Amino acid sequence: MVYLDNAATTYIKPNAVYKAAGTAFANSGRGGHKLALKASLEIENVRSLLADFFCVPEPENIAFCPNTTFALNYAIHGLLHKGDHIIISGMEHNSVARPAIASGAEVSIAEANKDGFVSVASVEKEIRLNTKMIAITHASNVTGTINPITEIGALAKNNGIIFLVDAAQTGGILPISVAENNIDLLAFPSHKHLFGVQGSGGLYVHEDLEISPIIQGGTGTHSLSLEQPLLMPNSLEAGTQNAAAIVALGKGIEFLNSVGKEEILQHEQCLTNYLLERLLNMKNIIVYGTKEAKKQVGTVSFNIFGKDCVEISNILSTRYNIATRAGFHCCGLAHKSLGTEKSGTFRASISYFTKKSDIDKLISAILKMN
Repeated sequence: MVYLDNAATTYIKPNAVYKAAGTAFANSGRGGHKLALKASLEIENVRSLLADFFCVPEPENIAFCPNTTFALNYAIHGLLHKGDHIIISGMEHNSVARPAIASGAEVSIAEANKDGFVSVASVEKEIRLNTKMIAITHASNVTGTINPITEIGALAKNNGIIFLVDAAQTGGILPISVAENNIDLLAFPSHKHLFGVQGSGGLYVHEDLEISPIIQGGTGTHSLSLEQPLLMPNSLEAGTQNAAAIVALGKGIEFLNSVGKEEILQHEQCLTNYLLERLLNMKNIIVYGTKEAKKQVGTVSFNIFGKDCVEISNILSTRYNIATRAGFHCCGLAHKSLGTEKSGTFRASISYFTKKSDIDKLISAILKMN
């Protein structure tokens, strides 16, 4: 199969990831025997790998979560209250937009331009006296458009506002430094471009922030207390951890470190540019986003005039054995910003394991349907 749905999850992984994901582990932090201790050591090793990868000063400021959606919910519901104000953007995934609305805080939506880009000025004009948080996607899961998180983070810092970044589409591709990018909270998945498997993700929390736990339970520490420990990372890690998924994530990071983030980014940008050039030279195709590989990650959305995007994706799967995605991508705000709220879009997304021949097969199939 030609797999071009990497914005949803990377399907092709390094072999070490597959091996780790199938490994049995005892329960981390729930016993003093050597198997439990081994699981704990493995998990803490991955926490340290993540800290180095995202330039986090202390590994304990990273909490493992089941996925990015959980991480974003922890951040939003754990810090916002009625009377607070949060700014999100017109390109946010529902995993930001829905908890923001449900939090009881006042919500403002910073406008995105026609390419799905959220400017600093667009965010700045939404700031109020009671603005407590700015939550921005680093790159859109619909258009791939990269947002200026360093500058938006500086704006937040200068105004005493907490800055939350959704790195679902950029963790593993773009360089991220929580200090240089002025990030207070960073939510990320393991199963996308960090090459881990489903069932794990994480949340970085700045040491000056204290998130109220929205899930309580066993942590393996302070067991005599009926209150959830507030120290990171235990405060956000109630219950049994998915040790196999976390260790697999570590193998994904080790692979990224061995290859080099610059090489991975260059490969994806080269293929994204190739895909964009082919699409932009075709008739009856409308491409959304910046249409510039250096201004987006390897996610490209488009439509064929007169064709239903879901039908196209289904035909590609059944007739040509090509995996893509079509529809609204769990991102209603983005489609309102792009003017595609009635049609949705067709999306092809690239990873380091994507080949030029995969793009050629996609283009060839589209030409036959166009």
